[in-house]
Amino acid sequence: MTMTTKNLLVELFVEELPPKALKRLGEAFASTLFESLKAQGLAAVDATVTPYASPRRLAAHITQVAAQAADKAVSQKLMPVGVGLTADGQATPALLKKLAALGLDASVVGQLKCAPDGKGETLFYDSLVQGATLAGGLQKALIEALARLPIPKVMTYQLADGWTSVNFVRPAHGLVALHGSEVVPVSVLGLNAGRVTQGHRFEAANPTIEIKDADRYEAQMETEGAVIPSFEKRRAEIARQLEAAAAKVGGDVHPIEDAALLDEVTALVERPNVLLCQFEPEFLAVPQECLILTMKANQKYFPLLDAEDHLTNQFLIVSNIRPADPSLVISGNERVVRPRLADAKFFFDQDRKRALASRVEALDRVVYHNKLGSQGARVRRLMKLAGAIARELGADETLATRAAELAKADLSTDMVGEFPELQGIMGKYYALHDGEDAQVAKAIESHYQPKFAGDTLPEGNIALAVALAERLDALVGMFGIGAIPTGDKDPFALRRAALGALRMLMERYLPLDLMQLLTRAQAQFDPEQIAASTAVDVFQFMQERLRVYLKERGAMQDEVESVVVQAPTRIDRVPARLAAVAEFRKLPEAAALAAANKRIRNILKKADVVGETVDVALLQTGAEADLHQSLVAVMPGVDAALVNLDYTGALTRLAGLRAAVDRFFDEVMVMADEPLIRANRLALLGAFARVMNSVADISELTA
Repeated sequence: MTMTTKNLLVELFVEELPPKALKRLGEAFASTLFESLKAQGLAAVDATVTPYASPRRLAAHITQVAAQAADKAVSQKLMPVGVGLTADGQATPALLKKLAALGLDASVVGQLKCAPDGKGETLFYDSLVQGATLAGGLQKALIEALARLPIPKVMTYQLADGWTSVNFVRPAHGLVALHGSEVVPVSVLGLNAGRVTQGHRFEAANPTIEIKDADRYEAQMETEGAVIPSFEKRRAEIARQLEAAAAKVGGDVHPIEDAALLDEVTALVERPNVLLCQFEPEFLAVPQECLILTMKANQKYFPLLDAEDHLTNQFLIVSNIRPADPSLVISGNERVVRPRLADAKFFFDQDRKRALASRVEALDRVVYHNKLGSQGARVRRLMKLAGAIARELGADETLATRAAELAKADLSTDMVGEFPELQGIMGKYYALHDGEDAQVAKAIESHYQPKFAGDTLPEGNIALAVALAERLDALVGMFGIGAIPTGDKDPFALRRAALGALRMLMERYLPLDLMQLLTRAQAQFDPEQIAASTAVDVFQFMQERLRVYLKERGAMQDEVESVVVQAPTRIDRVPARLAAVAEFRKLPEAAALAAANKRIRNILKKADVVGETVDVALLQTGAEADLHQSLVAVMPGVDAALVNLDYTGALTRLAGLRAAVDRFFDEVMVMADEPLIRANRLALLGAFARVMNSVADISELTA
């Protein structure tokens, strides 16, 4: 039977919610309500949910919700027949006790079913359970939805009775629950559901809004309440207004792109109104990163950039009101931003009164880690390591050493003290002001890159040398004192550091040996500071990060494993090896060779000793000789391909060994009784395995 359904609207009206969490709160509230109602059979299988979230409300609109779920047939497993019934079919005391626990008595014994269950017969009681009512089901769903909200911080407040306290993200003042046009009698947080809510604090047509039915909620909130309740629609409207306002300015001016800022501003307003403001042009003498950061972080403004992405002296604000004359709103915001920009200018001017190099000495008084010493000690390690890396790359060692020396000096500046996000960036500006080499300044700025997944990498070998040194020093130092990431805890961002180093080595094709780099980094520490195995431990950790990164880039798991299982130290060659494996597996010989390689690996694992040299005189069969000759014939071409880093060519040549290895296993018993013959055959298989695995361990490839 088809149940009659109506659409459902639930809204919780609260005080201003935390803006950075609003989007997640709205999505979680709606999805948990929806899933709970579906699980109880109250929402149809093809029902849909629409989340709403504004600064003062969380709401959800759910289609096809029934007033009562369909009755449900339930089969209750009781106990084995031999335990529940006597030989003449009467109920045993054990069965009667079980029935009583279920609220039943002996009168239902005749209704019990016997059915196979495992090895024997079991008693079952079949019943029809009445479906949940919407009132009961929604009450349960609401409690679950509130309990599962990703609340950043819970607050406790008293209800109107003055005695009862409740815990929630913000004090709640209203609850709407409508099934069609009918109120659903539920309650939560001391509130009973009704149909009345509130609109915009200042611009609603009426102080209270009576929602007619579930489907009219959004329209009524927009027309009567002056609120766009949908987070996504409000976000899209802000983006539209930002672009429109910038277009009016002309000259290819555009608002800065910042998805996080757009989300946060969307969570701060209910009726967005974008307005154009400006500040005095003389502030543009301050590095634009400083001005942009203070406008975004402190005021939630959208700076306007010109066609070359240079900051203009105009910016956009997103107001929550739409007055007929916006001049007061505009002038007020211009007045508010001016002291912020003046502070930035003051910090910039003051910082430049001292040379960046003069600040290096102060780093000896700044703690890096209580077990690893000061920032000054760290800088001295970075200088040696960055210089050595630059030398290997054929870059100017002196410039790399100087960049490493100055890389952390801006930590003691007023600007970085106020805006830690500007470290490195301000170091670049101050270095240029002091007349330092442009490559040094660029390396200071970019040695923190990449800061996040997908971030750009440093440009140039000087910058790469300092950035690599920074990450390798952090990894070796923290691993050396046991500060190793566990589970989802990574307080020193070592996974990010490892990935950054791997990306630089791989994507910039740096001809550096990772194990040698780590060993050199470890050598910069006092041996008593860190564990002796640190370089090896970090290398293994980075191999695991390499596996994850390659898979995230789309490589197949078994292909990744075939390369990484060999613990490559030249990370710059890993992509070529992976590409070669992908091409190799397309060959018709690939599957058979992978299987043979796996078989050989298992045989060699069981052998006590595998010799390095094959004695031709001990090759007894034509199959042995054929495999040996095939190996000898293919080796020059394989070696030449490897020297030229032509991994695909090497594997393609190795595919020609399939016939010889197939014949070998068809005709030859490896584990012969004669010890010398057995050892020689093992040596032959060992030689085959070394050749076949010169690019990757192809035994890891699955069919």
